Amino acid sequence: MPGDYLSLKNYMGSIRRKVVKALYQLFFDRDKFKRNLTRDFHLWKQGGIRAIFLKENKQTFAFPESAIAHKYCVGKGLEIGGSAHNPFGLNTLNVDFTDSMDTVFKKEEVRLCGKAMKVDIVAKGDDIPLPDESQDFIVSSHVIEHFPNPIKALIEWDRLVRPDGVIFMIVPHKERTFDKDKENTPLEHLIEDFKNNNTRPHSDPSGHDHCWVTEGFVELINYMIVKLYKKWEIVEVQDVDDKVGNGFTVVVRKTGTKDSLTSA
Repeated sequence: MPGDYLSLKNYMGSIRRKVVKALYQLFFDRDKFKRNLTRDFHLWKQGGIRAIFLKENKQTFAFPESAIAHKYCVGKGLEIGGSAHNPFGLNTLNVDFTDSMDTVFKKEEVRLCGKAMKVDIVAKGDDIPLPDESQDFIVSSHVIEHFPNPIKALIEWDRLVRPDGVIFMIVPHKERTFDKDKENTPLEHLIEDFKNNNTRPHSDPSGHDHCWVTEGFVELINYMIVKLYKKWEIVEVQDVDDKVGNGFTVVVRKTGTKDSLTSA
């Protein structure tokens, strides 16, 4: 009986501390509040309300894998900017611009799940030192929006993927993230970044350089098919991704062999 009482007391204490912390973040750190709310929602789905307050869950937490990624990403591929708390469970090497564990992104991984994913290839995600058409697929989640020149990044991923291979992307949906109050990035802006070979971030390097709703990103892919002669087809679009749920998914299949770069 005393043990049950102490257990209940500790449990109630955890609830109080979490509520106080959540209220502070709600008013003074809205982005962290939203991230923690998303994590706690997934913990609740996995183990009920009690799972949210168990400390060990915070050290092992990971968002669920994507069924649609397992459907299309077959063989060996690359993950661009992979993270331990958002795993795909695919046969990939992780590409990142640094293997330092001191970046804001790696610190966030450790905060969310107690560890960080190993970096296998240190390289910029739009300049990867691997042979043409050497990969079965490229997968990324919440990454393309960080590139100052997304068209360049997509062309690089196309170079690396074999014919019939896949470029799989989960992209933050502007209306379901902290980008809600920003303007959609227009296609014309992306074309200018490409024409000017832009390498400079438009905003905080740790933030989102561009933001989209589903239709806007699909417009970009169609532009590259029509105007840059990319031999692609869009094989599936999810307006709400099946992983974290605050983004959308676009799956592009490469339908032909490598082609020459055409000016925008």
